[in-house]
Amino acid sequence: MLKASTSSTGTGKKKQISQLGPQFFFCFLFFFTLNPCIWFIPSSGKPLMEDDDLPYEEEIIRNPYSVKCWMRCDYYKLWYNYLRERRKQVKGKCITDPVYEEINNCHERALVFMHKMPRIWIDYCQFVVQQCKITRSRRTFDRALRALPVTQHPRIWPLYLRFARNLPLPETALRVYRRYLKLSPENAEEYIDYLRSVGRLDEAAVRLAAIVNDESFVSKEGKSNYQLWHELCDLISQNPDKVTSLNVGAIIRGGLTRFTDQLGKLWCSLADYYIRSGHFEKARDVYEEAILTVVTVRDFTQVFDSYAQFEESMIAAKMETTAEMGQEEPDDIDLELRLARFEQLIARRPLLLNSVLLRQNPHNVHEWHKRVKLYEGNPRQIINTYTEAVQTVDAMKATGKPHSLWVSFAKFYEENEQLDDARTIFEKATKVNYKQVDDLAAVWCEYGEMELRYENYDQALRILRKATAIPSKKAEYFDSSEPVQNRVYKSMKVWSMLADLEESLGTFQSTKAVYDRIIDLRIATPQIVINYAMFLEEHNYFEESFKAYERGIALFKWPNVYDIWNTYLTKFIDRYGGKKLERARDLFEQALDGCPAKFAKTIYLLYAKLEEEYGLARHAMAVYERATQAVETDERHHMFNIYIKRAAEIYGVTYTRAIYQKAIEVLPDEHARDMCMRFADMESKLGEIDRARAIYSYCSQICDPRVTENFWQTWKEFEIRHGNEDTIREMLRIKRSVQATYNTQGFIHVPDAPVGKPASHLYLLSAPTSRARPLLPRLNSYWLVGRSSDASVEHLVVSHRQDYMELWTVN
Repeated sequence: MLKASTSSTGTGKKKQISQLGPQFFFCFLFFFTLNPCIWFIPSSGKPLMEDDDLPYEEEIIRNPYSVKCWMRCDYYKLWYNYLRERRKQVKGKCITDPVYEEINNCHERALVFMHKMPRIWIDYCQFVVQQCKITRSRRTFDRALRALPVTQHPRIWPLYLRFARNLPLPETALRVYRRYLKLSPENAEEYIDYLRSVGRLDEAAVRLAAIVNDESFVSKEGKSNYQLWHELCDLISQNPDKVTSLNVGAIIRGGLTRFTDQLGKLWCSLADYYIRSGHFEKARDVYEEAILTVVTVRDFTQVFDSYAQFEESMIAAKMETTAEMGQEEPDDIDLELRLARFEQLIARRPLLLNSVLLRQNPHNVHEWHKRVKLYEGNPRQIINTYTEAVQTVDAMKATGKPHSLWVSFAKFYEENEQLDDARTIFEKATKVNYKQVDDLAAVWCEYGEMELRYENYDQALRILRKATAIPSKKAEYFDSSEPVQNRVYKSMKVWSMLADLEESLGTFQSTKAVYDRIIDLRIATPQIVINYAMFLEEHNYFEESFKAYERGIALFKWPNVYDIWNTYLTKFIDRYGGKKLERARDLFEQALDGCPAKFAKTIYLLYAKLEEEYGLARHAMAVYERATQAVETDERHHMFNIYIKRAAEIYGVTYTRAIYQKAIEVLPDEHARDMCMRFADMESKLGEIDRARAIYSYCSQICDPRVTENFWQTWKEFEIRHGNEDTIREMLRIKRSVQATYNTQGFIHVPDAPVGKPASHLYLLSAPTSRARPLLPRLNSYWLVGRSSDASVEHLVVSHRQDYMELWTVN
């Protein structure tokens, strides 16, 4: 067994071995390969064979007669282990020890034959770096990069870069990094971080700008292009004295067009650059430009807050400088100027914010109105604002009511008693192509109202007649392909105002012509028709007013025509009474034809009143009869009550018997029960006791004793007053029978009997609790002792006769 020796006695032998050259090593290796039982074991005691040797062993098996294959593995392994043993020998020794140089020579000799082995280069480079020999280390790294193929360079560069970063010579590291980036440009961020750490900010900014402009660059740190740009802006804006190779203004302004969602930060960065450079006026110009160009409230807030902070710092710096110099001049013009500039900035904030919102949407009518209010007390600015608003806002894209800008503009002139200017504004407003006809109609109405406020009545009439003039080309009201000027003649708003003015200021014929024109255009509303008829009636044109009603009825259908019919029939009866009864009947029949049940009640009552006052009683009764069938179900009870009351007043109470019977047949149980009780009460008052008893008996079938106690109490009182023992017993029998009927119906919904209890228990459950209580103890005793047959329980119930008669009828 051989062991490596480094004693002084072996120095001569090593020298001789080194002079033998590769032939000695080849023979040495050949000897050991022919004798696999002999292993070279280093002083550490670990075998030379490792898993990494397997590929070489397999290649030797495939080509056993190739000298290259034999030398490839063991020659490298021999040198590798030898060098490793030599490096271990110097651990803990001073780097000035001569043995370090001997080991360096060993590495150099090994590299003569194994310059393609990266592991040898890596160990050598690391060993030289440990010796703190900067130049030799740098040259060794360079030799390794030249000797190894490019594919092996990634194993060398991390060591080289770490060595360069630890050097106190930044220039050397910079040169190394520049060479490295030629091979791996994707690692530029690492270089930039190093440049920033050593204070080379100018080159860092240049490199950062290069990767920002490179659209194909992908950050290994996962940063977006905007994040890199933001880092660049922070770097160049915060270090204006160190970054000289870049045009900062051009770079940041380029970002303004590229990153439009971060304008606030970029503007602040540009201003910060000028502030740090000492160019305060340029910084102020940048802030002013920013607040006049940003389009979002967030960006505006960022810029404005930064601007205000800048002005405050300028004031504080001036006051601090003055205090240090000990010069306290009461009239410091510079300080006063700065204070005035700051106060003006704060005062301008609402207006600047409004400008931002208008830049977002220049067609926002509400914001234009707010802008006018901000200029309150400044007429010239108000006029300029209104002028800009009406020129900017597109009526088709407007948010809000665009006509309100024109109206407010005209009212401003009106308030300042400049009527001619107000009329000019209104005339221009009527020529605007609005999106909705109502907008133009509102302009015409406001125009007319302005003239009325100044008592220019003829002018107001002329304006509204002009607005309602039929254009040469007629158009439908909702035809959006036509301009609103061709459709406003069908606007009910303008026609209504014109009709009111004609009634107040015009003649009868002109007013009548307006209403007729409205109806002819088929744009009238029920209220317009009623107004027209009332106008004619006021001027004693009754037949003309009735014709107006009829024309309105022809325009509308139910339910819109209800108000017209109601007013028409009332006015007709008030006018003629019974003089034109047949005509009135025809009108009522025409009104009731197709009338919905919801609106029939009022018309039927009016019809019946007409027959009662001017017609025949039997006709009135027929109308009431029809009404009970035509009205809604919820109103039938009330209608029957009216029918019965009127029949009793006209024909007497005996006539109401048939009505009561009809009501009981058609009304729901709740109302039928009330009718039965009233019917029976009437019969008892007439002395028809048997008839009343028969009615109570009939009504009892729909009266559950547990729910309708009032009915049974009433019947009981009736029998006490008018009956005897037999009739009372019969009443109780009917009551029990009805209760049993309802209990049977309730039995259908009762759950199954409990386990161990008979089906008769269900009948007990369905009975009233208070009345069933006397039976419960005995029934429970039957269940407890196991006598649970239905027959036993039924026998028990029958034997308890007194309580049972109170509960059920035995069938």
